Amino acid sequence: MIAIVDYGVGNLHSVSKALERAGADVCVTSDPREVGRADAVVLPGVGAFRDSMDAMSRSDLARAVAESVASRKPFLGICLGLQMLFSVSEEFGLTTGLGLLPGRVVRFNGGLKVPHLGWNEVRIARSGNPLFDGIPDGSHFYFVHSYYVVPDDASVTAATCEYGTKFTCMAWKDNLFAVQFHPEKSQDVGLKMLSNFVQLTAN
Repeated sequence: MIAIVDYGVGNLHSVSKALERAGADVCVTSDPREVGRADAVVLPGVGAFRDSMDAMSRSDLARAVAESVASRKPFLGICLGLQMLFSVSEEFGLTTGLGLLPGRVVRFNGGLKVPHLGWNEVRIARSGNPLFDGIPDGSHFYFVHSYYVVPDDASVTAATCEYGTKFTCMAWKDNLFAVQFHPEKSQDVGLKMLSNFVQLTAN
């Protein structure tokens, strides 16, 4: 069972349907106990960082997510679900994140059209990433975001993308995977990545 964390923000339907197409047994839940019982956890998200963190904290889902990552079960963050894993975001003033990955979330520099919207090339930065099994380097994924993550530890950067600057679009540390792009909106290549994640839960 893969738990999709429902904290009241995010396109949960499309993520759920994409994971089901990838062969997963899915549960969309706002119950921290169900998150704890799941074999794997997905944290999706769109919208404002501060509102999402407030909702996560009020519902005790922040604790459940942190414990899931610590338990070494497969974990996937998507879009805002990547950003919330970091220490702090500069969106609308400084807001503390989950702090599971040291670093910050910053806005794209002035002069660039934001959000960064549409398909863009993703370059693999580290070998051995199981989510990229069968996915060629330089594949295109679908993005919608105005902020990006800057890890303190460069070794967690698993893939990069360029939009005015080269930025981390995927983080990977042990059982934790998180992407800035939307695999559920990225057609065949996104479905392949989700299938690879589902495979991790079967191992």
